Amino acid sequence: LQDLLEEGHKALVFSQFTSYLAIVKRYLEQRNIPFEYLDGQTRNRRERIEHFQNDPACGVFLMSLKPGGLGLNLTAADYVFLLDSWWNTAVEMQAIDRAHRIGQTRQVFAYRLICRNTVEEKIAELQVKKKELAEAILQADNNLLTDLTAADLELLLS
Repeated sequence: LQDLLEEGHKALVFSQFTSYLAIVKRYLEQRNIPFEYLDGQTRNRRERIEHFQNDPACGVFLMSLKPGGLGLNLTAADYVFLLDSWWNTAVEMQAIDRAHRIGQTRQVFAYRLICRNTVEEKIAELQVKKKELAEAILQADNNLLTDLTAADLELLLS
């Protein structure tokens, strides 16, 4: 993260756990790295967003996944970090899309942090399986619908 900031990049950092964000917040404070913070309790959202967007010194925006993942335009960022997985990939994609919007002039890089042998790894595997199954259903292969097993349907709808 320090290297990115030194190169003039800005980053969005998402977690569904404010306690996880608190750890990152302490890390940034210890290194005197300017940042903004947004969670479900944040009152002055607009001011925080404008500060991040307009202040070149403010290179990191910490956000809880749901409040920070919807309806925000944060094109000052070109890096997005998802610190933990959410079972619904659409929520994660909405978070990434905060940086990848009209007005973005740089390529956006998104990273999902996944630890081996954890719940996050299992969630990532489930996301891949659901995506593959959904894509197969949406393809023109009409035989697939008759070939679906009960387990396939349960996976898709779970």
